[in-house]
Amino acid sequence: MLCENKLGALGLLLSDSLENSGDDLSLSAAALLLSLFYHPGSTATELAKIVGVSQPTAVRVLDGLVARGLIKREDRAGRITRLGVTSAGRKRARALQVRRLRAMKNLLDALTALERKNFERTLDQLLASSISSRAFARTTCRLCDHALCDGPLCPIGTRATEIERRAQNLSKEK
Repeated sequence: MLCENKLGALGLLLSDSLENSGDDLSLSAAALLLSLFYHPGSTATELAKIVGVSQPTAVRVLDGLVARGLIKREDRAGRITRLGVTSAGRKRARALQVRRLRAMKNLLDALTALERKNFERTLDQLLASSISSRAFARTTCRLCDHALCDGPLCPIGTRATEIERRAQNLSKEK
């Protein structure tokens, strides 16, 4: 149980570091902005699923981001409204990522190069083993810089793809 306790402490340390690396945006607002930045044209409902908040909460927070000029409402087809990030929103999203990654780097600087490589291998293993679906993968990666961690470099996306392929193969066998 000692390892589990330490892992919980690390989780809180990471959470606090992320929260303190932000600006005046709440974590939900930052997550919605970054999710829309990486998934342009999404709807409030789609973003709510990615970020892990209720649809009404997402709409309220997105309204605030619209009022601040960070996102905009785009095409409307019936009851569905697509959203986009403004140029000010893109600048803000990039700045959020820089601060987030710097905060994580500051924590990792305590490790030697070899320790960091071993930690990354273990981290990839933990992340991949925790993924149960593509939707859960998107929620897990809601703050990730998708330009840094893509394709085979992403243990989460790779695992989600494996799950999808396995499900497709099973349905073909039936």
